[in-house]
Amino acid sequence: MGAPFSRTLPDLLCEQALRHGDCAAVISDGRVTSYAELARRAAELASGLRARGVKRGDRVGLLASNRTEWIEICFGALAAGAVLVPISTWSTQAELEFILADADVEILFSVASVGKENFVTNLSELRPRLPNLRMLVMVNGTAPDEEWLCYESIFASAQIDLPPGDGPSATDDCLILYTSGSTSKPKAVRLAHYGLIENGFNIGERQGLVPSDRVLASVPLFWAYGAANALPATFTHGATLVLQERFEPGAALSIIETHQCTAIYTLPGMTSALIGHDDFNSERTRSLRTGLTIGNPQDVINAASILGAAQICNIYGSSETYGNCCVTPHDWPLERRSASQGPPLPGVHIRFIDVESGKPVMRGSAGLIEVRGYIMRGYGGQSAIHNAQIFTKDGWYRTGDIGTLTAEGEIVFLGRNSEMIKRAGINVSPTEVEDVLMQHADVAEAAVVGVPDSKRGETIIAFIVLATGSSLSEDALIAHCRKIVSSYKLPDRIEIRESLPCTTTGKLMRQSLKSEAAKLVGAMETSDGA
Repeated sequence: MGAPFSRTLPDLLCEQALRHGDCAAVISDGRVTSYAELARRAAELASGLRARGVKRGDRVGLLASNRTEWIEICFGALAAGAVLVPISTWSTQAELEFILADADVEILFSVASVGKENFVTNLSELRPRLPNLRMLVMVNGTAPDEEWLCYESIFASAQIDLPPGDGPSATDDCLILYTSGSTSKPKAVRLAHYGLIENGFNIGERQGLVPSDRVLASVPLFWAYGAANALPATFTHGATLVLQERFEPGAALSIIETHQCTAIYTLPGMTSALIGHDDFNSERTRSLRTGLTIGNPQDVINAASILGAAQICNIYGSSETYGNCCVTPHDWPLERRSASQGPPLPGVHIRFIDVESGKPVMRGSAGLIEVRGYIMRGYGGQSAIHNAQIFTKDGWYRTGDIGTLTAEGEIVFLGRNSEMIKRAGINVSPTEVEDVLMQHADVAEAAVVGVPDSKRGETIIAFIVLATGSSLSEDALIAHCRKIVSSYKLPDRIEIRESLPCTTTGKLMRQSLKSEAAKLVGAMETSDGA
């Protein structure tokens, strides 16, 4: 199918409702919502919000896990002209206070709780300190007290004869996504309607999506991987978004099998959990064809060859680049898809800059990655102070990542500049070492970090999870690595673990491993000194 005509998300939903009205737009917890029904619900919600004073540019917060209501609120708020601020359900009270104040959220849709976080209690305590937060809406269940409205009451406020109001334009802010980042406070990434649609369509094209596809999104919608990637890629192709509220591998396998999902948004930790689950067998995931993942080459191969998404795409990008800026075409040979993150998407340009000199590097040489094209217009809120440093004078976005450009014009991501291991003055990519470790049949997962070392500059520490039943030794694994990579890339120490620290959706918590590795190196140096 061709690209949609619409350049705002509410218009996109209306366009797809005309094209694919009776087709499923969302499947969540067994509930199927068609494009026509979703468009109707979004329009009613928009009318209800306008009746309660919402106008163009107002900020509407959304604190909820993956569910149909998340999609309804997203399109409804946007149709009312508001800007949506998705908020992580892992947020503590202090994090909530910062985001709600920084984004100037006026209306917040929230579930009662997720995990150990009780949002009713947290928000009730915060509200006196947030004078601009004028409305709280309970998404699931009844309103807990008079400070809250129930979700359906917004629909009850809808007025058929209400003037349409001032809806969004293509260049208006659509989403404000708060990145976890490495700084003390999360950064507010501003993404426009047109960019989400155009870049999202291009991502879907690289995956080979068609209207009959069913795309599993277990990753949170409040992440760019969900809201700026899975959602627009799926909806621009008139396909079906299949939601899992929170990732759990056994339940995910059942969802894939029950709904015959054809595409999957996964991460290395999620893939490992799926294929390592007691109930996994290839028949259960035989419907999978394509999707997206990150990781080293072996991670991509595992997702394609073992999980079964044979045409899965390797990707590179960030929240600031509308979720992705590079995607491998789904019809490339697997060896090629696993070896790089592919060429830039249409409308995206990438260059590589020498870390020391600041000048462009030759093709094939490692350099800092800078991106132009589909990039955010700048950070908002307090993080706007970083805009002068994050953009070059000629308008390129500084990613802070290291990579190379192959002779064929494909991008190879080597790692964050801050994560590159500098051993005896030589850069070592943790991703490269992880891939070498993963090439051993007895290694199920691998993560490599560098920590300061008084003798070498940095020591390379590898954490691995062995395949079930394996008794592989550290010496045997070092011997395996020695056959493949130069000696300066060999791990100085290998730690075998039952699991690696990950978020609930399988994203590796690398900083936690760096802290553990630092303690190990400290103990080693103390022992040597003694």
